[in-house]
Amino acid sequence: MKNARQKTIKQIIDNKIIHTQSELARELHQQGFKVTQATVSRDIKELGLIKVPVGNDSSKYSMPNRVAPINMVKRVKQMFHDNVTNIDFSENLIVIRTVPGAAMVVASGIDYLGWKEILGSVAGDDTILIIAKPKEAVPDLIQKFSKFMV
Repeated sequence: MKNARQKTIKQIIDNKIIHTQSELARELHQQGFKVTQATVSRDIKELGLIKVPVGNDSSKYSMPNRVAPINMVKRVKQMFHDNVTNIDFSENLIVIRTVPGAAMVVASGIDYLGWKEILGSVAGDDTILIIAKPKEAVPDLIQKFSKFMV
């Protein structure tokens, strides 16, 4: 069931512009899959889907291998601009708040950047936890993330 659903997700995003997890869930329901937002969110994470710009302040889900890596910083900046609402930190932990449903997509973009000072990230629905190493790297990371939001 999971493999069939994820194959269908790939087909959907190849053939339609899907902006949100809700839209993707609706499409899956129309094709006979009974899914929750949590299931869709897990599938997005497992498939490694990212959001890519598609015009005026709009983005859509895409498979990562279909996106040129050279433009990834620009894409992550767009994700931050569209979805991130707040950034804070404590010691070596950075907390990034997003609009509901966007945390996994933004975290995936951050992970894709491969910054060596990021040990890892954990994403929920609207919150991302970034673990920095060493903790002295946090101010630089906060500055980079803040620049993405403008």
